Amino acid sequence: MYADLLFTGGPVLTPEGPAAAAVAVTGERITAVGSAGELRELAGPRTEVVDLAGRLLLPGFQDAHVHPVPAGLELAQCDLTGLRTAEETVAAVRAFAGAHPERDWILGGGWSMEAFEGGTPTKELLDAVVPDRPVYLPNRDHHGAWVNSRALELAGIGRDTPDPADGRIDRDASGAPSGTLQEGAMQLVGRLAPPAAPADRLAALLHAQRHLHALGITAWQDALVGGFLGMDDPSEAYLTAAREGSLTARVVGALWWDRERGAEQIPELMEKRAALSHGRFRAGTVKLMLDGVAENGTAALLEPYLDKCGCATRNRGKSFLDPRQLPAYVVELDALGFQCHFHALGDRAVRDALDAVEAARAANGPSDTRPHLAHLQVVHPADIPRFARLGATATIQALWAAHEPQMDELTIPFLGPERAGRQYPFGSLLRSGARLAGGSDWPVSSPDPLQGIHVAVNRVEPGGDAPVFLPGERLGLGDAIRAYTAGSAYVNHLDDTGRVAVGALADLVVLDRDPFTGPPEHIADTQVAHTYVGGARVYSAGEA
Repeated sequence: MYADLLFTGGPVLTPEGPAAAAVAVTGERITAVGSAGELRELAGPRTEVVDLAGRLLLPGFQDAHVHPVPAGLELAQCDLTGLRTAEETVAAVRAFAGAHPERDWILGGGWSMEAFEGGTPTKELLDAVVPDRPVYLPNRDHHGAWVNSRALELAGIGRDTPDPADGRIDRDASGAPSGTLQEGAMQLVGRLAPPAAPADRLAALLHAQRHLHALGITAWQDALVGGFLGMDDPSEAYLTAAREGSLTARVVGALWWDRERGAEQIPELMEKRAALSHGRFRAGTVKLMLDGVAENGTAALLEPYLDKCGCATRNRGKSFLDPRQLPAYVVELDALGFQCHFHALGDRAVRDALDAVEAARAANGPSDTRPHLAHLQVVHPADIPRFARLGATATIQALWAAHEPQMDELTIPFLGPERAGRQYPFGSLLRSGARLAGGSDWPVSSPDPLQGIHVAVNRVEPGGDAPVFLPGERLGLGDAIRAYTAGSAYVNHLDDTGRVAVGALADLVVLDRDPFTGPPEHIADTQVAHTYVGGARVYSAGEA
């Protein structure tokens, strides 16, 4: 039988490493891997032959932690991504508001904390450019939001408004709200913002999918399927796309665990799992957000944060879920076959997540639920070997493991040198036997896996000249690619993807070069030439 698709003339990244090989695809699956001479007879009159011409063929990238629908929506709103100064950011808000006088709210986000003094812009900056309409703009991390006086007024937030248990209203010297809301306090305004129309959410998903395919991404895990902090619930968009056949990627949805409720929500999660799983979309994961982020002091730490003078404070961050109750939740979810996807950024949150996984293992015995912990900014050395022992995957956001202003100005001084030296311990985790998966957290940071792989290998931002960030935690190129392919495929329970082997689904990427043959500092220069899902081409460079 002739192949439908035949790749020849270039290196192929097989499970054993790069090798000179040809690959044949029939239908959705890889049907042969061998030398060009061995596979030549599979080329028939209708076979599409792709001459790699020295370019690398590898498994499709998979993102184990991403938010495509909010990212797509933000691109169509007031997008502040990449702006570096307060002046640029305010000017962009002014321009967007002026161009959209018909909008009752100014929504969007992506502003950089380092652009503003202390990472907290004021309401007065927004009032000067949008005095008459409410403004709600989450920052790049989406753990804080910038609002104007009109939004605070609509939400009834004033000097006497208490902080919610899971958040903080930033205040000026007089105690009045200053214009930034952290974590759960975002919801005070976010819940009032108008949701996107269903058609807009679907359009945002499809726009995001096109962008992800262009980056070689063939599958992902959406890390928040539900509604929270003003983010639109992407559930219906996924279900519609899956039913219509426009969902070309393979997607796992992580159902949001409402942190204001307890185990009584588990039957609802079971109903959602059944109702939302269709075609290429499955919703068999539960997302448990345990803490916040270090930049605003809400990542949960074992020891207190430091102040500007280097002295210990009383703040150890926030635990959004009671660590005494968390193990029981995870035991029950694991027994029901749910995968648990933990947001665990600080070392206390990481330990709480691992304790919960350990409780599930003790109660339920071995299982194939494949729990994973995302972010892992600070991990106590005693907890590193527990990942392999418990079968918990470390899902890394490698782009964050570099010196840049948010790290150097808003994080390291408040962690202190010892804890700062424990950040993003990718190499230590790998050496301990832990399985690594790769994710971006887009729109928090770029979804480009090649950018993340570059930082995982170099611990320097692409094009940057900063010192190497904790060089002992660098990964080799093969290990970094494996995290973003086979590692994420494992997390996503897509066991017939993530490798170039006979019988695997033909979810494949052709790069424009072979990064193994060039210097590590040029990995990020690599681009995607073609992306295939199930043997069907979903992206080609240069095509509209």
